[in-house]
Amino acid sequence: MKIPDRLYPLRYHPVQHAYEHSKAIYNVVPAGRRSGKTEKAKRKVFKHLWIPKPWPDPRYFCAAPTRDQARQIYWDDLKRMIPEQLRAETSETYMMIRTIMGSEVFVIGMDKPQRIEGRPWDGGILDEYADMKAGAWGENVQPALADRDGWCDLIGVPEGRNHYYDTYQYARDSGDPDWAAFTWLSSDILPAKVIERARRSLDELVYQQEYEASFVNFLGRIYYPFLHATHCSSELTYDSGKTLVFCFDFNVDPGIAAVCQEQRMPGQYERNDEGVMLLNRPIYGTGVIGEVWIPQNSNTVAVCRRLLKDWGDHQGAVICYGDATGGSRGSAKVLGSDWDLIKDTLRNGDDEFRGFGDRVEFRVSSSNPAERARVNAVNTRCKNNAGEIRLMVDPKAAPHVVRDLEGVTALPGGSGEIDKKSNRELTHISDALGYYVAKEYPIYNNRLGQAELQGY
Repeated sequence: MKIPDRLYPLRYHPVQHAYEHSKAIYNVVPAGRRSGKTEKAKRKVFKHLWIPKPWPDPRYFCAAPTRDQARQIYWDDLKRMIPEQLRAETSETYMMIRTIMGSEVFVIGMDKPQRIEGRPWDGGILDEYADMKAGAWGENVQPALADRDGWCDLIGVPEGRNHYYDTYQYARDSGDPDWAAFTWLSSDILPAKVIERARRSLDELVYQQEYEASFVNFLGRIYYPFLHATHCSSELTYDSGKTLVFCFDFNVDPGIAAVCQEQRMPGQYERNDEGVMLLNRPIYGTGVIGEVWIPQNSNTVAVCRRLLKDWGDHQGAVICYGDATGGSRGSAKVLGSDWDLIKDTLRNGDDEFRGFGDRVEFRVSSSNPAERARVNAVNTRCKNNAGEIRLMVDPKAAPHVVRDLEGVTALPGGSGEIDKKSNRELTHISDALGYYVAKEYPIYNNRLGQAELQGY
């Protein structure tokens, strides 16, 4: 039988080879993004499907933090790897393939870790393990492997110093023969042009985490690249004919919004590989040119009326971004969702202020990005690894944005999570800005071209 095209040859890499032939039951693999760890894991599961066991139904899983992620990462590839003539059953509903050998592979989302319980497993993959619940391994997965002495590989890019870091340290340093640890850089695998693109588009710490698999400690200031001396400018401009951006986060004390317009960054130019500014190549980026800050007893309509008061004469398009949840306090409880109120007020105005009519647009995702993804996007916009700045703030027009970007800190004892309790005035307006930046300028695209990756 012809080998499926999906099982194309892979380039040899010594650490990947060692991982592939590991004798450990549990392998922990923090490796750079798009560097082949998931591909190796898929092929490991594929190989085990054909290994006879003392029982008639060897069972394996490929798991990711959510069911949608698991489907996207594994399901189509597994179907391409396992020819139809070798399948006894394929269930799209349960994302399960049973082979003619009787072995089964399931694709599972770990947003509900109990999905793994209730049946014995011979082995499996926990992909993007850093984004899974901290107790999922010890409380749900490991016990389900016990009956058949099953194996498991915990893989993915690091996410600060959380449970993944602790697990990796144990696998690397404990001397426990059941555990092994393997890591490699994205630059070992990906083409140089892809790596250079990543270096230029990410800030230094995010690059180290995403492409060098470093367990970066993000403690201290959350928006650490932002400096008043380099990121604040009174030379930012406003153009009444160009698109204006309103950024929302829903709160009562204070009620806030950030106002942005994409424009040329004053004094900023692209840099060459040596870090020298190229004065014929100016940088265009995000200028924060205004804000709404209502200290107490605010609501969504009040914030919108302030925006209409300050920007109601704007002639261009207006695009709104913000918290997908719509808030859980204030006016939404009585009058409808916060987004319903925003749409009605900004489009139609009221007796005092004219609305924007059909010129206002809403780009709100069905769910919010992960906090770390949002923070990384803002930090990369502030300063990428090449030293280029693509986010600046007018300190007179948006002083609370400056205060947030300078003052928001990480939760003590955490793995880089935002501290939202020590100063309840902070975090809201930078969160609002972050929803916009993460939506329009995410830090990477997971789906690089196949031509760049095949055989890596």
